[in-house]
Amino acid sequence: MVEGPVVVTRRGEARVVRGHPWIFRTDVVRAQGISPGAVVKVEGPHGRHLGFAFFSTRSEIRLRMIERGDSLGESFLHDRVRAALRWRESVAGGASAYRLVHGEGDRVPSLVVDRYGDYAVVQTLSQGTEVRKDELVKVLVELLRPAGILERNDPRVRTLEGLDQRVGLLHGDVPERVDVKEGDLTFEADLWRGQKTGLFLDQRENHLIARAYARGRVLDGFSYHGGFALHAARVADEVLAADTSAEAVARIARNAERNRLGNVTAREANVFDLLRDLHDRGERFETAILDPPAFAKSKDAVEKAVRGYKEINLRALRLLEPGGCLITCSCSYHVHEADFEEILAAAAADAPATVTVVEKRRQGRAAEDGLSAVDAGRLPGYHGAPMSDARADRRVWPSPARPRPSARGPSSTRCSSRCWRRRVRPFPRPRRARSSSGTRCSRSCTSATPPATTTRAP
Repeated sequence: MVEGPVVVTRRGEARVVRGHPWIFRTDVVRAQGISPGAVVKVEGPHGRHLGFAFFSTRSEIRLRMIERGDSLGESFLHDRVRAALRWRESVAGGASAYRLVHGEGDRVPSLVVDRYGDYAVVQTLSQGTEVRKDELVKVLVELLRPAGILERNDPRVRTLEGLDQRVGLLHGDVPERVDVKEGDLTFEADLWRGQKTGLFLDQRENHLIARAYARGRVLDGFSYHGGFALHAARVADEVLAADTSAEAVARIARNAERNRLGNVTAREANVFDLLRDLHDRGERFETAILDPPAFAKSKDAVEKAVRGYKEINLRALRLLEPGGCLITCSCSYHVHEADFEEILAAAAADAPATVTVVEKRRQGRAAEDGLSAVDAGRLPGYHGAPMSDARADRRVWPSPARPRPSARGPSSTRCSSRCWRRRVRPFPRPRRARSSSGTRCSRSCTSATPPATTTRAP
């Protein structure tokens, strides 16, 4: 049943018209008597029909758009899950585990459904999907005939919706561990306690692609269950896989043993410290892989995240042999693709290394987001991993996969409109010096006054 209408501001209306999937609390003008998680009709300030959305009484994201048309069928959840299943069967054919429903990308905001063979794992991350959880289970049982359905509703984001964090069985029976085929490898996945829903399924295709670049001695930092490490081990001489979690390291070792990969060494270590120690000992690698967890989970953490990304990529570049390959990833939503490329450029400059980007990738096709306009004309996210293979003199060969692109990063390519020299600068923007001469645009800028032909009149 549709409630409302909920009236939004002109700014909120403009966001919907541009294709943005969310409307925030500050852009809601009137929402009286709406129940938590209800489907509501959305209208502009002058009564213009904008579509239908999930409503939240607690989150800063008050409205999550589910339909921009004039009507919404009662069976919309069933229809969209069925459409998502048809698409995955075409792009993930042959895979035993893949992302079945990916939130806004499948027009069911805040819903995640991952399929692991005969089992399904769901996350209902907003009030709108939480109140429809029983309906969702019925839909999945009808379409998939699963042996069991597990809810992994332990992400902290649920607390922003006023929902509790929990893990529990919704249908049938789900074992603690299941085997997952990925190419010619078999991985052990812990659906009850593993990160995300058990495995990083959005990197499945990138794990396979990484084989084309892996060779010689390989370092895989932040390895988790060894997704990149074990695929690299099929073609490399030896692989060092590191993770801070003792449980993850033990699982890497078990996965390597069951796949008869004797050239994999799993080590429990802080990757920041490990990179430094390996460099100090003079060790070198032909391939380095970095797939860290999100360093920036909020806007306030961006500056610290930038320093972290630069440090690990700088140290990885210094470990590479001439002509080596770096595969580097970021899944930080708040670090845009353009920003990540600036970070890599700054790391290469400090290494120093001559870097050639040979491939950019995003998350796998089964986990892609919809294309919609976001703040200031940016395109939203390729939320997930940029993968950069880079090539150097110690050269690196980057291949990114998945941050969200930005029409303009936090720092422009020039220090200011008065600076003639284009520079690659990650955050923060330098503070301008007060100067009447205008010979330098900021204290941190080393640019001298440009040639007379390009000097701006005072």
